[in-house]
Amino acid sequence: MNRIDKTFKKSKKILSVYFSAGYPRIGDTIPILKKLQESGVDMIEIGLPFSDPLADGSVIQKSSTIALKNGMTSMKLFEQLEGVREEIEIPLIIMGYFNPIMQFGVEKFCEKCKQIGIDGLIIPDLPMEIYNRSYKSIFEKNDLYKIFLITPQTSNERINLIDKISKGFIYMVSSASVTGTKRKFGDEQIKYFKRIKKMRLQNPTLVGFGVSNSETFKSTCENSKGAIIGSAFIKFLEQNHLKNINLFVSKIRGK
Repeated sequence: MNRIDKTFKKSKKILSVYFSAGYPRIGDTIPILKKLQESGVDMIEIGLPFSDPLADGSVIQKSSTIALKNGMTSMKLFEQLEGVREEIEIPLIIMGYFNPIMQFGVEKFCEKCKQIGIDGLIIPDLPMEIYNRSYKSIFEKNDLYKIFLITPQTSNERINLIDKISKGFIYMVSSASVTGTKRKFGDEQIKYFKRIKKMRLQNPTLVGFGVSNSETFKSTCENSKGAIIGSAFIKFLEQNHLKNINLFVSKIRGK
């Protein structure tokens, strides 16, 4: 069974944390993974930096820019992750844009992911139709889950189509905006969360974009299986580097 499926079977309030590989320093990728696992997070999204992101807000854009200047590349990330499964047991997902993956070679990229032990990929700019037509077989051959995103503007019809071809979970973008932190969710967002919950999808959902504290994390857990935190964690890294990551995670969980 894929590690993502195992996690959703045993955990109710799932916390997934995103960070940009190679940030704040080029050699921080593995130390951050270790500290996040030690802190009790359920899943980790490793951001593959790209110079022209579509969905990233200013905080993640800045971290990606620094990571690229530090020398992070697809090949460098794979080199850093070699042997990672000797130390990291929780699910690992790479989140990035399709251009670097195409440059690397889609099949070669997926083969490297399988070799290392990556469980899934989140690629915001790879549409469902193109994935189905051209890449689904490659992903499946390499035991990789393709995680799809939905937004408040996504129709129920399309959500059901995404649900049918999805594995692992569906990434529920909280609002029609880029990534960033929010103190709390508004009525429209809560209404959206409840609408998706009522659809009773076959795949679980995780809420991302705007989750930054215990209040927003708790709010997502009432209507989904949990949440993804990115910008708030990157801000924390900027201020604290690798110190007290366990305290950051504890505060998000409300402990």
